[in-house]
Amino acid sequence: MAARPELEGRPLRAVALSYEERDATAGLSPRVVASGQGAIAEQIIARAHEFGVPVQESRELVAALMDFDLDQRIPPALYVAVAEVLVWVYRMEHKTLPVALAAADPGQP
Repeated sequence: MAARPELEGRPLRAVALSYEERDATAGLSPRVVASGQGAIAEQIIARAHEFGVPVQESRELVAALMDFDLDQRIPPALYVAVAEVLVWVYRMEHKTLPVALAAADPGQP
């Protein structure tokens, strides 16, 4: 997920999630694999693009995910929001993109 922070005057924020088939098989939720703001967010998004990972904008979801530690699984309260993004990724995957998720947000005031 990405946005144009220069238009809003706030630092870019990004979160990357991972959800693999083995996670689904084991009944595990997606996990946070990267997060940051400013230059780190730019690197997260650049790496996503480099590896063909879909990037979607969701200010609210990124704000919620920024509170989690690396490798932490998302809680049930975020299942619906993350599931909506995973559906989007699934649709993108069927256009020959790899399974993964990156999220970016221009930040909170």
